[in-house]
Amino acid sequence: MFDGPWGELMKQAQKMQEDMKRAQEALLDQEICGESGAGLVSVRLNGKGDCLGVSIHPPVLADTPEIVGELVAAAINDAMKKLEQLKGDQLSQMTAGLQLPPGFKFPFS
Repeated sequence: MFDGPWGELMKQAQKMQEDMKRAQEALLDQEICGESGAGLVSVRLNGKGDCLGVSIHPPVLADTPEIVGELVAAAINDAMKKLEQLKGDQLSQMTAGLQLPPGFKFPFS
């Protein structure tokens, strides 16, 4: 269908799509941990961002509910940032050889 440079570009795009699908599937098996309060609260997420567990050091539970809630929220935010960084790192590895214009967003979102 496409010849020359366009055909090669289409092959590269198809390969990248396959690589991205494999990377996304591998990411689902990852477990990301976030912490707050110097490790007093920790949260584990999977690659989809689903919460797998929350661990709260027992003395923290003596604090007011607002403080406990803030620590849990901070741990979740920490884990989500780490997950986004992991996704970004994987995407950077896949697009490293491509000549993308400045400011180009990939995938298209």
